[in-house]
Amino acid sequence: MAERRTTGRAVADPDFLQFNDLACETVGGKVIFATDEWFAPANNLLKREPPQFIASAFTDFGKWMDGWETRRKRISGHDWCIIQLGVPGLIHGFDVDTSFFTGNHSPHVSIQAGCLDQLPTFTLEGDRTDMAASDSQMAAVTKLGSEAWPELVSVSELQPGYSDSCHNYFRVNFNRRVTHIRLNMYPDGGIARLRVYGVGQRDWSSVSTNQLVDLVALTNGGVCLGYSDAHFGHPRNMIGLGRAANMADGWETARRLDRPKKLKVDQQGILQVPGREWAVFRLGHPGLISSIEVDTNHFKGNFPDSCRIEACTLTPEEETQCIRTRWNSGKWQVLLPPQKLRPHHIHHYSEAELMPSHPVSHVRLIIAPDGGVSRLRLWGRLTPINAASVNQRRPTSKL
Repeated sequence: MAERRTTGRAVADPDFLQFNDLACETVGGKVIFATDEWFAPANNLLKREPPQFIASAFTDFGKWMDGWETRRKRISGHDWCIIQLGVPGLIHGFDVDTSFFTGNHSPHVSIQAGCLDQLPTFTLEGDRTDMAASDSQMAAVTKLGSEAWPELVSVSELQPGYSDSCHNYFRVNFNRRVTHIRLNMYPDGGIARLRVYGVGQRDWSSVSTNQLVDLVALTNGGVCLGYSDAHFGHPRNMIGLGRAANMADGWETARRLDRPKKLKVDQQGILQVPGREWAVFRLGHPGLISSIEVDTNHFKGNFPDSCRIEACTLTPEEETQCIRTRWNSGKWQVLLPPQKLRPHHIHHYSEAELMPSHPVSHVRLIIAPDGGVSRLRLWGRLTPINAASVNQRRPTSKL
């Protein structure tokens, strides 16, 4: 149980991993019900940090595990939990991570989804180790009718938590909005993490066209669609909530190997280098951008020297073509000209500093030569969605 295999042939990661984790605790995801949490509580499933293993760690109830682990079931039925997404939206895939559960992982799993008009009033709080659902909790959750929710992942085998088998990926083709999921373990055992990859969907009907909105925010449906490099941190982190907790909570690239042996700057003090790195985002709603924030919080010796931002409007067909060509095509226009950046600093750019613009649906952040950015905010006002827009129609509230 303590060891992790490292053998095996590497397999390409599925493309849905670039989307946002809609269930992570950092975006408000939470477990509101679990049948059993004897060895380890279910809220561990939603931790941002990768699972860890401490060989010497034990509790009064057994081996300490960084995940959700139920007791060995000696009654009828199976274990399951209900997770409330922090960001409701469209789900494209799951990662059921069994890291370090090598003799005690759940053998099989299935996942169901629901879209609730009203959020349940019950939840789980505090340390739930050694606890099981009470009669009153069972009665409350029964009212959700979760056993009849549509199945996104049918009963599927899970692989044990060795390094070459712990990530159990499931692609989803389900085009309806989801607020809650039901994770079923058959019949019991352990799962370290559950990642729910998708795109947030906000109801824009109550948002005025005069209201300033962060059009690229994860909670507003912004999503990363491509990038040049993400060696130390994925660009999707830049559209997360609040300010970054640390460098891992941002986008950071490797150092480019084409950096000149001796660096030179122009009259603005911007380095003259041949290389650049980039990340592309689809906005949650087309809009007219009027101000920008580029935050290099925590990046003190590894911030980019400069950045610029380009923007365009794409139809779904044009977006598909751009993805196919790794964003070498497109109708990009400069929105923010090259700007010298500072370490560990929020850079504000007002409308006067932006190039004259029109409503856009996509943006590309370009940094030179490399480095890290923790947050990107694109403040603007909504513009009407026409028939050719890449953004989806407002979702209905029910499945």
